[in-house]
Amino acid sequence: MLLLAMAPQDEPILQTIEDKWHSDILLFLQNKLPKIFVVLLVIFILQRIVLFFVKKMRSRADHQVGNFHRAAQLRTMASILRATSIGVLGFIAFLQILNIFDIPYQPILASAGIVGVGIGLGAQSIFKDMLNGIFILVEDQYNVGEIVVLAGLKGTVEDLSLRRTSLRDSDGTLYIIPNSQIATVSNLSRDYAVAALNVSVDASANPDKVIALLTKIAGDIREDAAFKDITVADPVVLGVDKIDGRAVTYPIQIRVRVNQRDRVLRELRRRIILAFEKDGIPLGNDPANMLILRAPNPTAPPAQQPLIGS
Repeated sequence: MLLLAMAPQDEPILQTIEDKWHSDILLFLQNKLPKIFVVLLVIFILQRIVLFFVKKMRSRADHQVGNFHRAAQLRTMASILRATSIGVLGFIAFLQILNIFDIPYQPILASAGIVGVGIGLGAQSIFKDMLNGIFILVEDQYNVGEIVVLAGLKGTVEDLSLRRTSLRDSDGTLYIIPNSQIATVSNLSRDYAVAALNVSVDASANPDKVIALLTKIAGDIREDAAFKDITVADPVVLGVDKIDGRAVTYPIQIRVRVNQRDRVLRELRRRIILAFEKDGIPLGNDPANMLILRAPNPTAPPAQQPLIGS
């Protein structure tokens, strides 16, 4: 009976709430929703423009056939532009939506600043990562696509940001290295690379003949149409570099374009084996692994076996 008595009195309140919700929904649909749509549309258009330039930069990098360093710079800038634009445009969209809903964002920014100071005291490594990342970009220490040695790890730079560097080695392992841990950079992809090969030859071979043959083999690779655009200087055979027992070492150096060293070295090894086999030049052996066998004297009488029981 009490619930039934109170029901007529609650009807005006429910009607007021319903009218208010109805008016709020209409206001949202007529005023705020179009503004939100416009903000999201503008952000989407700006993001597509950024992605268009990123795609153009990567496409231009792929067409930099003779300038690997320029291609690596374009890929690095494209990666950083894409990552930065997502954060900046997302933050702008967040502030505009707060403004549409009449939510003052100044206190939020002030609170974020205070919280940021507290977080910064406990996250100094992040600041070090970003600071070192800025120096890496400004000083052009390495770029995406280059082969480097960072923090004792060797591989190809797959991604580069202000905070971290992604490195993938020849086995396919992906390393994520914070930029603050990068103290020394060994860049193996700048300007040129040196294809160096130490050829070990037996001491019985004539050194002048070996040097002349190695010079001819390396020169033929330099003049080969398949390697002419890869090698950037005439090969150098430095002569006798080391004598270790019966093994004599002859170093060969060929200056090649970046990331082309292994291809030249494989062909150089193949041709050396064929040429040495043809001219009868023996390759050197490690004296520590040599097993010297004495041939039996055919004139010596056979050793007598002891009789059983004697």
